[in-house]
Amino acid sequence: MISLHPDALAAYRRHLVQGERAPATVEKYMGILGRLAAFCGGAVGEKAQLVAFKQALQRENYAPATVNAMLAAVNGYLRWAGAAEWTLGFLRVQKRGFAREERELTRREYEKLVRSAESACDRRLSLLVQTVCATGIRVSELAAVTVAALRAGRAEVRSKGKIRLILLPKRLCAALLAWCRGRKIRRGPVFVTASGKPLDRSNIWRMMKALAERAGVSPGKVFPHNLRHLFARTYYKMYRDIVRLADILGHSSVETTRIYTAHSCREQRRQMDAMPLLI
Repeated sequence: MISLHPDALAAYRRHLVQGERAPATVEKYMGILGRLAAFCGGAVGEKAQLVAFKQALQRENYAPATVNAMLAAVNGYLRWAGAAEWTLGFLRVQKRGFAREERELTRREYEKLVRSAESACDRRLSLLVQTVCATGIRVSELAAVTVAALRAGRAEVRSKGKIRLILLPKRLCAALLAWCRGRKIRRGPVFVTASGKPLDRSNIWRMMKALAERAGVSPGKVFPHNLRHLFARTYYKMYRDIVRLADILGHSSVETTRIYTAHSCREQRRQMDAMPLLI
């Protein structure tokens, strides 16, 4: 019997936090485990219940990758609870050879977002969008962009016992330092709320969705991670160095980086049409 009682879930939350999982990851995992607890009535007595939960997720028309992310959360809990033999198999997902165009943010759309933020006199949002896109930084790492980091030209990110340096372009540092002087921000994180607290993921997500509406860009394309993808595609197109790009993005595997650099369907078709293989 595997308990899904609130006390057991609270203990697992502490385990995730002590393992230095990102706060957003912890919340996502706990949300999924809460759904599992409700589905199973607070405890799992046999693997068949877990299989039924997996099937229920599939019936909800989630993308296979989304279902697999949920199963990863469940499997992590099972291993922690000493029931590794009950872990669930992942759905098979065929790798795409190209990125989905309807989700791919273009350079022109990125420029529209920046111009729209500037025209709305929202310099903070304009600089935030440019910071993510010009560095490839994760939104969870933005708090590392401090006044001291701007003066040094690099931000230091600590995660899971590792330290990663994020280089900040000179023009970006100059623009952010000028903005900080105007806002009388002399130390600490650059992107903060009116009360001085660092902007969190939900703040930024909400701001970017509103910006997408104003700029006339599909809201489905406008989220922080898509700016990171645009950085990766631009860097790879210029330098063709996927190993260096993996280091910049903080990926432990180049296979992860390959997802970021996938060609669009339109670009891949253009390349194939140009091949002189038809007689």
